[in-house]
Amino acid sequence: MRHGAVEGMQDMSEVVERWGSRRAFIIAVTGAAVGLGNIWRFPWMTGENGGAAFLMLYVVFLVLLGLPVMIAEIMIGRAGRRTPIQALTHLARDAGKSRHWGWLGLFCGVTLFFILSFYSVVSGWSIEYLVDALSGHFASQSPQEIGSAFDAFLASPGRVLFNHTLFLFLTMSVVALGVGGGLERLNNLLMPLLYLLLVLLVGYAFTTSGFTAALAWLFMPDLSALTPMAIFNAMGHAFFTLAVGAGALMTYGAYMPDDQSLPRAVVTVAILDVAVALMAGIAIFSIVFSQNMAPDSGPGLMFVTLPIAFADLPGGALWLGAFFVLLLLATWTSSINLAEPMVAMLGSLGMARWLAAVLIGVGVWLMGLPSALSFSIWSDVRPFGDMTLFDLATTLPIDIMLPIGGLLIAFFAAWVMEGTRASMAIGAGERFYRHWRAVVRWVSIPLLVVVLVGFFLS
Repeated sequence: MRHGAVEGMQDMSEVVERWGSRRAFIIAVTGAAVGLGNIWRFPWMTGENGGAAFLMLYVVFLVLLGLPVMIAEIMIGRAGRRTPIQALTHLARDAGKSRHWGWLGLFCGVTLFFILSFYSVVSGWSIEYLVDALSGHFASQSPQEIGSAFDAFLASPGRVLFNHTLFLFLTMSVVALGVGGGLERLNNLLMPLLYLLLVLLVGYAFTTSGFTAALAWLFMPDLSALTPMAIFNAMGHAFFTLAVGAGALMTYGAYMPDDQSLPRAVVTVAILDVAVALMAGIAIFSIVFSQNMAPDSGPGLMFVTLPIAFADLPGGALWLGAFFVLLLLATWTSSINLAEPMVAMLGSLGMARWLAAVLIGVGVWLMGLPSALSFSIWSDVRPFGDMTLFDLATTLPIDIMLPIGGLLIAFFAAWVMEGTRASMAIGAGERFYRHWRAVVRWVSIPLLVVVLVGFFLS
């Protein structure tokens, strides 16, 4: 983008689209937040970092880091009522600051692009495993065969690419329909279904012998399990799980109803987000413990450990299928909400929504090829030591770009924006604004610096 492009966007009109109701906004933001981080990443990170001790840290950092920066990002969008590039440029100009803050919006868009590229690949795995689970494919296999089947699937470029393509098609088809006709309608349908599935799975977990052990693992902290790495992981996950730092929430803030309480909405989203992670953890660890399996099996917990655990349980194929339906729903709603800001940015340049959705979809598909093929024909490509292309595709946006984006968003909201305008956009009174700004300035921003420094030193 040329130097003049960002400057030229500053005078563009406010966005026209709005969420149809306050409930629709909460469901949409929850849809953006709930995804792989809750169903896939939280259980295996909890399993590898001490169970309840990790959960305790995660909740603390959610309050001190995730929520304040989440308010900052949505507030910028609400105050600017434009796409991220336009909103940041517009608000910086009004505060008498450099228009170059608009480049932060572009950085956020690039971050979303990278996230969605690997997100689509991993989400495609859930399609493959959903079909296998419902067909009873795992019931007749030994643990060794189930583990080998996952490796064989990843090593098959055709199967991985097919599911990657199918998932992206499902995602961009909805985004092309717009906020009211696509996102809001699907969010209103799928998010309640997701919670219903979770409740059913927790109910099933209650009948297993591992339910009590799972509750103890998640809610009785062993402080001796805390390590410096567990602390850094909890800080990073508290940030990642709320979809903060990539501009998606800034875009949704621009669509936010005028009469909605921002702090109340954010707290509601955080509660719903944590509830999904906890219910998924209870269901998963109940099954794992009922089969006397270890909880610390890492990223393979969902795709190897669970199929093995369910293989010997009554009705295991049906309930395993329900898990992968849950994972597919969570990743589908999340990816749709991740794609929307990128399509909106192209739309602000006068491009038709359907064309913007096609271009973003094709671009993301191409960017996802290294992740999709890093387990097969590009398995020997390791740009940094033992790091595969998939490792690079996940590490760069999650561990580096998201914290940088969040740090700059927090700095802009707490130090650059004009205070009166920020307070009005939050809509909770001057006293709340002063407390929030103090937390962001002296707690959240330093914690984000620690997250970044800790990553590069680890």
